[in-house]
Amino acid sequence: MKKLHYSIYTGSPLSALSHKLLTVFVVVLMGALDYFSNLCECRSLHESRQLHKLRKLKQLQTVEIKVKMDCEGCERQVRKSVEGMKGVTQVVIEPKLNKLTVVGYVEPKKVLHRVKHRTGKRPVMWPYVPYDEIPHPYAPGVYDRKAPPGYVRNPSQDPQVSNLARASSTEVKYTTAFSDDNPNACIIM
Repeated sequence: MKKLHYSIYTGSPLSALSHKLLTVFVVVLMGALDYFSNLCECRSLHESRQLHKLRKLKQLQTVEIKVKMDCEGCERQVRKSVEGMKGVTQVVIEPKLNKLTVVGYVEPKKVLHRVKHRTGKRPVMWPYVPYDEIPHPYAPGVYDRKAPPGYVRNPSQDPQVSNLARASSTEVKYTTAFSDDNPNACIIM
């Protein structure tokens, strides 16, 4: 697992989709391991009821947050701010993308508040998706120069962006009237 995290930091050719699939696999695997470890542990009746109540209320989920991290000290500060939270099972920091990924039985709003309160930084939910998942990744409002390489802004989070720019049928006719590919195919002549 360490080699995988190392390859993510150095920007190896892992595609964003394979990274996302791997993250989902890890979350599912961790949920299964938690379930089986709870079956094998010897706990008092009171402790097991409390744990069961906590797990019933909160689902295992992945929270992705964008936080500006300039140095290793910032990374350490952000990591320590969420590692102590109740219900957190894994913390992954990708400093080149300014991305914090928290896996566990936590609520996203509480994680955001905790990072903001403990670090003094301005965290936001991860606003980007891999550009392969969007039908028009370079449409106005979707393409973002500040986005990490291979990512574009998520149009489903912003209602103004979701109306992607598309050419109408008359605009298509005007642009194909004079074709550079075939000069004999001019509509006017």
